[in-house]
Amino acid sequence: MQYFVVMIDYGRRGREAVVDPEITRREVVSRIVSGEYKNISFIHEIADRSVEDVTEDILAEAALPEIATDGADLQADRFDHARDLSKHERV
Repeated sequence: MQYFVVMIDYGRRGREAVVDPEITRREVVSRIVSGEYKNISFIHEIADRSVEDVTEDILAEAALPEIATDGADLQADRFDHARDLSKHERV
C-alpha cells in the first residue's frame, strides 16, 4: 500500500495531517497548485514499510512556471497604441 501524508501548519490553530489512502501523487500536486493545500510543513510518502520525505520534489512539481513579462502582450500593446493614436487624430 502507498499513500501520502500532507502536514499543514495553521499557525496558532495547530497542524493537520491529511492522510487519504486513495489520493495519488498527481492529486497532491493538483491540490497544491489549486491552493487547497497551503502552509505545508512536510509531505511524506509511505510505501510498504518505508517513509520518504518527498516535500521538495512535490513542491517543485507544483511550482507554476514563471512567465516573463517581456513581450508577453506585444500584440495588445500595439492595438492599444493604435487606438490611442486614432483618438488623437480625430480631435
